[in-house]
Amino acid sequence: MADEELRISPARQTFDLATVVGILGAFALIAIAISLEGSPTAFINTTAIIIVLGGTFAATLVCFSFGEMAQTVGVLSKTLFHSSREPREAALHVLQISYLARRHGILSLQAVIDQMRGEAFLFKGIAMIVDGIPGAEVDRLLRRDIEAMIVRHQKSVNVLRRAAEFAPAMVLIGTLIGLVQMLGGLDDPTTIGPRMAVALLTTFYGALLANLVFTPLAAKLERNSVMEETINNIYLIGVASVGRQENPRRLEMLLNSILPPSDRVRFFE
Repeated sequence: MADEELRISPARQTFDLATVVGILGAFALIAIAISLEGSPTAFINTTAIIIVLGGTFAATLVCFSFGEMAQTVGVLSKTLFHSSREPREAALHVLQISYLARRHGILSLQAVIDQMRGEAFLFKGIAMIVDGIPGAEVDRLLRRDIEAMIVRHQKSVNVLRRAAEFAPAMVLIGTLIGLVQMLGGLDDPTTIGPRMAVALLTTFYGALLANLVFTPLAAKLERNSVMEETINNIYLIGVASVGRQENPRRLEMLLNSILPPSDRVRFFE
């Protein structure tokens, strides 16, 4: 049985090391491979960088607004630094809150509500319950928040996916520019090499951006969005249960119905 005096554990700040290690590790391996076979400076070409980076940004901007582009950067930064719990931990967390409210009354949550500020969704829900807002209205408002979060994250995923599509297109444009310039300067052999480098390096840069940056980040953002939606749904069920002043044992059964077997909780055993 859970102890009568419960302390609400605050969320921990998490740094997504896997994303950073994955991207930097991929670039580091490529840099090592280049260094082993020749001079790394041969793979640096300002013209090719301008074509790929500038062209990809401009083409993506046509499809979206400045605000949506900035929002994508903000969502990615929150992906790297965020306060979160695993689904099982989130379930135990709301059971703690439910047990405390059941034993000491809903107004007792005022003493621990500040410990939930690291989790804005849960804090908002419990604050509304403590303020006496009807449970049905709290449920409706929180569901709208979840829907808005999904739409917001999907916009950011779309920005990254579209950028991953445009990067290879910039490759084709850069290759054509380099080939045209090379063919136009065949009478001067000294210009053939640099212009051919533009044609080839745009392909190199485009492949790196599409496959090592934009596509992996879009996949990670989708994964994190699904995880955040799951945790917020757990919080939604918990807040609604507290608002209805239900028995925490019933809440435990509700939570276990949406958790996989390996993550099911046994709070009252």
